[in-house]
Amino acid sequence: MAIRGPRLEFSVGAFLLLALASLLVLAVASTNQRFGMGGGDYELKARFSQIGQLRKQAPVKVGGVTIGQVADIQLDPIKYDSIVTLSLDSKFKDLPADTSAGIFTSGLLGESYIGLQPGGDPDVLKSGDEIVFTQPAVDLLQLVGKYMFSGGGNTGAAANETPGADAPATEPQP
Repeated sequence: MAIRGPRLEFSVGAFLLLALASLLVLAVASTNQRFGMGGGDYELKARFSQIGQLRKQAPVKVGGVTIGQVADIQLDPIKYDSIVTLSLDSKFKDLPADTSAGIFTSGLLGESYIGLQPGGDPDVLKSGDEIVFTQPAVDLLQLVGKYMFSGGGNTGAAANETPGADAPATEPQP
């Protein structure tokens, strides 16, 4: 007969609570969420014509190092551009005013992120400023489709443009 005592039940309960807490921490960490620390963030805005698969909470990187995340994505009702709000760590608030932003993808099918390239302007971007120089996302599926469907139709035309193809055939002289 198995012995069930309050010690065994308490230890099993404590183990289950510890396991649930670790799963919660893992879930929050894997979605780029923060625990509310570092309230010194400041925000910048960037306008893009095409954002591709960019989502909220996507990382913002400078030189491959994450310095913030995408806080919000809105549509401009007048110009129909996407306005992306970046929430950056306050340690990096001295970005030059001519900093450029681009939307890139980690690997071939990886997550989208915003890459910042600082310029050399002595003036700095203040919280709420807009990054003027932006590069939209590249849609790989659209590029592959253009290559496949436009490249196949030009093969016959390219073969006819070989040198000497237009010259009339001459008969041999007797």
